[in-house]
Amino acid sequence: MQALPWVAIFLAAALAIARVPRAIILGMLAIAYASAFALGQLEALALIPIALLVGTGLLLRHAASPAMRLLCNFVFVAVAIGLFQHKLPGFHNLEVIHAERFTPDAAPFTMYLNFDKPLIGFWLVLACPWIVPHEAWRRRAVAALVACAATSFVCLTIGFVAGSIAWAPKWPHLAWLWALNNLLLVAFAEEAFFRGYVQGGIGRLAGGRSNAQWVGLVVGAVLFGALHFQGGALLVVVAGLAGLGAGLAYRAGGLQAAVLTHFGLNLIHFGLFTYPFIART
Repeated sequence: MQALPWVAIFLAAALAIARVPRAIILGMLAIAYASAFALGQLEALALIPIALLVGTGLLLRHAASPAMRLLCNFVFVAVAIGLFQHKLPGFHNLEVIHAERFTPDAAPFTMYLNFDKPLIGFWLVLACPWIVPHEAWRRRAVAALVACAATSFVCLTIGFVAGSIAWAPKWPHLAWLWALNNLLLVAFAEEAFFRGYVQGGIGRLAGGRSNAQWVGLVVGAVLFGALHFQGGALLVVVAGLAGLGAGLAYRAGGLQAAVLTHFGLNLIHFGLFTYPFIART
């Protein structure tokens, strides 16, 4: 029973990425979060950001007033920042990897399965369906493959030359859980926000003009890099470049291509190089 919320959240994220009908995603989310409350994994305080997301989502889909739409977006961004930073109370995110060293030279790695951060991606897919443009599956696959290969080469080469990572092929016993979490909770939420909402939103506000779309791509990448400020200047630069790669994938193949590019880069890093980075002495 303790695993039920996570199974439902993983399924909901997979369904959201696959663009299934909203009612199915909402039903899965209801199971996930209702069971989490019942099992004590969420407290009553978590209802505040959840209620704000539900309320703004409903208003945004039905409000005609530009002022009301602006207010809904403002509230969403404020809540999203708190969820990204895990600063909002009431969420008991589950620690599944604690200070693990995947290779002798690696820094300790801790991983949580988060109830809070995925809400950003779910809100965007449900309230702003335009962030998931419809693209042919071949176009999505080609965009993801090319962008992932190019982005991985650039970012991992920089990390390798800078001495932050080294060649270290591995597949730890919890790698399957890391992969599920990274694809369906991490990459999904981050790409929905930075590529779909920021990059796509800037282009949408400018009427789809090409120049604005390039501006959106750069802004989304810069903000994505800045999100990694706690990892130092090198990580900010590398994450910004990764954001550019995912942004190009989004332009060419939509949200699914961006998510796969993001996940593919992280998977290559995890499986073939020091993860998360060489321990600083």
